[in-house]
Amino acid sequence: MERTGGEPDVVGFDKKTGEYIFYDCSAESPEGRRSVCYDREALEARKENKPKNNAIDMAAAMGIELVTEEQYRELQKLGDFDTKTQSWLKTPTDIRKLGGAIFADRRYGHVFVYHNGAESYYAARGFRGSIQV
Repeated sequence: MERTGGEPDVVGFDKKTGEYIFYDCSAESPEGRRSVCYDREALEARKENKPKNNAIDMAAAMGIELVTEEQYRELQKLGDFDTKTQSWLKTPTDIRKLGGAIFADRRYGHVFVYHNGAESYYAARGFRGSIQV
């Protein structure tokens, strides 16, 4: 996580598994994980101007998972994150099947969750990870 600009930190403890829960706690979506589309299917669907990678494959290679909407909202209770960037979130299957994916940020003192085509990518949109150990 650190090699791509993330700042993992303990945010909880799972009493059932005895594992610590880590989220990316960098102020902005990690710089080394930006300008990526959502997943491999989206990457392959792009005909032109393909990004270099996708969030799902990058997270898997790092041994982490994208944070869910619920986890993202929990993270935002700890501070103000993504006030200048956006982060892809683990997208529910029914949304992804229709070609979409969700992302979130904090603007105007509120957390917003949006949708976009999974093949989209922007310089300010990356992803945050979670892991339990």
